[in-house]
Amino acid sequence: MDSPYRILIFIHVFSAIGSIGPFFILLPIIKQLPKSSEEALAAYLSIFRFVVRLTKHMGHILVGSGVLLIIFGPWTWRTPWIIMTLAVMILSIFFLARAFSPTLKKFEEEGHDKIKLSEKLKRTLWNYILLLLAMLWFMVVKPVLW
Repeated sequence: MDSPYRILIFIHVFSAIGSIGPFFILLPIIKQLPKSSEEALAAYLSIFRFVVRLTKHMGHILVGSGVLLIIFGPWTWRTPWIIMTLAVMILSIFFLARAFSPTLKKFEEEGHDKIKLSEKLKRTLWNYILLLLAMLWFMVVKPVLW
């Protein structure tokens, strides 16, 4: 493997870390939401929105570098683990598009139930983390599925 390809692998791995890792810092923040003051709630929700935005942009780098790795590497678009990664990625794109924003906006509504909304965010976050980890598993293990 030549050096530019190795750099591309590094970029891909770095962007995978940046696409998944920041979500884990949201877990302790979600625990604080039900008992937080309005001022603290605004700060926590700001952090939450930042993390979602950051991971979206890292996901763009991840997809771009993944495409380049397939084009210039030994894998083809018909490789089973690549097909499955793409399938899970498409699911995660639809999931992320509607996963967090509506719930975060409900925190700003009058008379919102912080406990109920926090639980919904927690479930949504874990579901999304599991989708991301499934993609990571396909990329790391590269299972022969058919």
